[in-house]
Amino acid sequence: MSEEQSTLLLRLAGPLQSWGASSEFNRRDTQPRPTKSGVVGLLAAAHGRPRDADISDLAGLKLAVRVDHAGSLLRDYHTASDYRGNPLLSAQVNAKGIQKATSPAKPTYVTQRYYLQDAVFVAAVQGPVGLLDTLAHAIRNPAFPLALGRRSCVPSKPVYLASPSDLNPHQGLEETLRAVPWQAGEHARDAYRHRARHPEVVDLSVTIDDETGEDTADDVPTSFAPGARARTARQIRHTWISVPTGLTAPHDRQTSAVGHTQDDNHDPFALLGW
Repeated sequence: MSEEQSTLLLRLAGPLQSWGASSEFNRRDTQPRPTKSGVVGLLAAAHGRPRDADISDLAGLKLAVRVDHAGSLLRDYHTASDYRGNPLLSAQVNAKGIQKATSPAKPTYVTQRYYLQDAVFVAAVQGPVGLLDTLAHAIRNPAFPLALGRRSCVPSKPVYLASPSDLNPHQGLEETLRAVPWQAGEHARDAYRHRARHPEVVDLSVTIDDETGEDTADDVPTSFAPGARARTARQIRHTWISVPTGLTAPHDRQTSAVGHTQDDNHDPFALLGW
């Protein structure tokens, strides 16, 4: 008989996040939501696992990610040069193991890194109760610093949101995420409160591991070992859910005799995000 299943909730919020899936060399992209490899890496770091450790138990956990605030995309443009004016080194080495100069010589490298600014996500991880209890303790007492995709992207709020003992063990990932209050920051909540007709609830995008899902994501890690990083694909499903916000309509809104809400500060362009 298989071990009882439960869910661990993580809040992924910070000034910068970057969830790469296939980036290489001088261009480092980010996905619009946390990848499974990024979440598994965060759990492995919290648990104190070295990069060459077995992660098959973590990669086997089911994952659902809710987008509480998508944030905005930031491009970080870099140039790198040798201050002495020498050609930069390439990734190739000679017979003695010494890096070769670029050919033709390159005096400057251009690199571009992409980040999500002020984004907030809720990640629900489902698996055996024993493993999730261990991970819940590790998230609250991490062995290594936790990061949101890259080492430079530190969380702005506690990553731990709820442990298996706090949740209904009979609920699926989607049902669990429906019950979690909106985690967006104060600025996003205030803006939504003033523009939404019914600010008591908000519709949020969710991506869920689903063997019958209509889409795939090539982001399941099989190894984090240096020089032997590898990943495989998973089936996913996209959907929308309504979530309680804890908000009420602003006091400056008035209801007419026919029941329509009127707002003296109505801004039609706010609906477009302008």
